[in-house]
Amino acid sequence: MTMNRRSLLGAAGLALGAPVVTVAQAAEVAQAPHKEALKAPPPPPVTKILAEFIHDSSYDGLPDNVRREGVRSFLNWVGVAIGGSHHETVDIAVSALQPFSGPPQASLFGRTERFDIMNAAFLNGVASHIFDFDDTHLKTIIHPAGPVASAILAHAEMKPVSGKDFLDALVVGIEVECRIGNVVYPNHYDAGWHITGTCGPFGAAAAVSKLMGLSVEQTIYALGLAASQPVGLRESFGSMTKSFNPGRAAANGLFAAILASKGFTSSEKMIEVRRGWAQTISTKQDWSQITEGLGTRYESALNTYKPFACGIVMHPAIDAAIQIRDGEHVKPEDIKSVDLKVHPLVLESTGKTAPKTGLEGKFSIYHAVAVAFVEGAGGEKQFSDRAVKDPRVLALRAKVNPVVTPGVDPAQVDMVVTLNDGRTIHRHIDHAIGSVEKPMTDAQLDAKFRDLADGILPAAQATRVLTLCRSLPDLKDAGEVARAGVQGA
Repeated sequence: MTMNRRSLLGAAGLALGAPVVTVAQAAEVAQAPHKEALKAPPPPPVTKILAEFIHDSSYDGLPDNVRREGVRSFLNWVGVAIGGSHHETVDIAVSALQPFSGPPQASLFGRTERFDIMNAAFLNGVASHIFDFDDTHLKTIIHPAGPVASAILAHAEMKPVSGKDFLDALVVGIEVECRIGNVVYPNHYDAGWHITGTCGPFGAAAAVSKLMGLSVEQTIYALGLAASQPVGLRESFGSMTKSFNPGRAAANGLFAAILASKGFTSSEKMIEVRRGWAQTISTKQDWSQITEGLGTRYESALNTYKPFACGIVMHPAIDAAIQIRDGEHVKPEDIKSVDLKVHPLVLESTGKTAPKTGLEGKFSIYHAVAVAFVEGAGGEKQFSDRAVKDPRVLALRAKVNPVVTPGVDPAQVDMVVTLNDGRTIHRHIDHAIGSVEKPMTDAQLDAKFRDLADGILPAAQATRVLTLCRSLPDLKDAGEVARAGVQGA
């Protein structure tokens, strides 16, 4: 069958008699969305600015409150990594990767296997995030420690470093990671990216570059290589892949720094230019979030730690439910309905109405509120496969009614519980426990650590690891923490 000229043009989408579009005109149309960006002043050289900050940082230059929060971030991360070390997700990953691992250079918390540092960074990163119980930088919802600590602790086992140098690298990595996140949040996150996975490689690369003593130029290359390795989509939430993202971010950042240390080059403006990281994966870029107060104001001082093992936007509702349950002595069977006024992000991120697994329950506001009323807690046991199938939780879950309400902040919830006898109980939460405004105490963090280690490490061993974490700045060899945390140590 032959095609005449009219049919051919029609198949090509060209109408006869329509103006002919030249290559130059087509290029002009393609460039139209970028014209406004081209009119804007050029961005500052933030890749170089960050590299110089990383290179020049020192433990002695860190404010006391930043050092303290760095230690708390590390302790919390070690606890969740131990707690998650025997989750099915980690078992699968260990089994899959073990035949391909290089030399046994680094430890896995809570286990006996040893891996090469790239795989160890990945696996500890997965373990530390699988419970969704790790730290949170609330301005961006980044979980900062996972990618950074996983990478530098693996490296520190291969090439020992002091606790002070380790803590400096940890703080620097978290700072870089969170400031880059500030540049693009929330547009980047709203587009569907898992921001811990996309910003995590920068934090890991920065921290490892610091530990390795890379030059400014090498650190620029490391950041450029990290920019080429964003990982993670929000569609993965509720599955094993969510924890894959910070694990992969740790390995990617470590990979970037090691390559850069040997002179593997990158663009020197990989973060800021039009076809670079920030302008490619986000419609918003606020460069001042990197430059303002760099080295004097620390994002790591704003890190927070979860009392509840689930998505952070559900914490106000869990807090309110537990307060009503315990304070008003409300039993689940007495409840007719639970009405919540929430921010849109609550239903967008945690709107699973019928979770089938514990991982899915971590992203269900319905389950979170129901289990908080039934069990009076929101720890890992409340987000298990057992909990999401509990008949009492299932019955109450159907009575939870979240409504997106204008004016409600992501950190807030307004809850009204209607009882079967007609009474109503109201609770409004502005800031849940675990927030910057109501932080977990050291004692609460220690208790969380012990609870996570229970059943994995003997109590005496857990205490030793906790003590090592608390005394991190005084350690001659930071890798001692990793070795102390293996099963049977």
